[in-house]
Amino acid sequence: MPGPGPLNAITDVPGILVGQAQDLDLMTGVTVVVPEAPTVAALDVRGGAPGTRETDFLRPESTLEHIHAVALSGGSAFGLDAAGGAADWLRRQGRGLPFGGHLVPIVPSAILFDLGRGAVWDTPPWWRMGAEAAASAARTFGLGCVGAGTGAHSGGLKGGVGTASIVSDGFVVGAIAVANSLGSVVMPGTRSFWAWWLEEAGEFGGQLPPAAAPDTSVPLLPREVFGNTTLVVVATDAALNKGDAGRIAMMAQDGLARAIRPVHTPLDGDIVFALATGQTPLRDRVPDLARIGSHAADCVARAITRGVVEAVSLGGTPAWRDG
Repeated sequence: MPGPGPLNAITDVPGILVGQAQDLDLMTGVTVVVPEAPTVAALDVRGGAPGTRETDFLRPESTLEHIHAVALSGGSAFGLDAAGGAADWLRRQGRGLPFGGHLVPIVPSAILFDLGRGAVWDTPPWWRMGAEAAASAARTFGLGCVGAGTGAHSGGLKGGVGTASIVSDGFVVGAIAVANSLGSVVMPGTRSFWAWWLEEAGEFGGQLPPAAAPDTSVPLLPREVFGNTTLVVVATDAALNKGDAGRIAMMAQDGLARAIRPVHTPLDGDIVFALATGQTPLRDRVPDLARIGSHAADCVARAITRGVVEAVSLGGTPAWRDG
């Protein structure tokens, strides 16, 4: 029967590791997804204000086929330094693309907005945290107010890092998300999640169907609109090319719409990266891609929701679990 993998995490996909580093005083951090071997990757961008590095490599027409890690970071544009720190750590481990007598790790990255939510920094910390996160990569990792989710907000509640997986149709699919959305994962006037119906194994704390329809008198957007962004990485053990992975990333974006309302706003930089580690061949390409993409979208919605479920109140921002 289909269901979550043993960890209910993106790291149920063989060969995928996750590392994180954070500073609770600065209320920011970095999450790095580190494949154990170079991995096919693609992305899909839907938000109106993305901040990225090395993502043009992921276009189908670009020459490179594989990446060495994906860095997700707080810090807005300053957080793009995290990819440099992660790449430097990978280089020191002998990992990267041989070029010009050097090893050059390919680390696409994306950032979210969390500036002003913690103490003021003097020296940007994200290069250091990128290296620390890469060095800590493992199969098990923390959720909630950790890594890139340390300073995350989600529709007026504390956001954070969440993850989910599913094993079905002979494939493993997983997702990790950093919920830092302008829109809310909670139906107005209730404690019910938009994605309540997707819960697996009590991962949302045992959601029941909403007792009533959402209160339409409650505004969907906060009075003040700031930069936000939900960052997602999905992974599968399927053997995909870059074009196939791009289709999975595109389908996985539907998971954001299942979990957040409104989504993909002008000041969200919503991005989904898709990784394919290649252990399991496709049997029938088109139906298999459709199944994997559908599972990826559900995993994304669950991971986003778990990011809010697992978060605790920090910096004066209330958490969903506070009731």
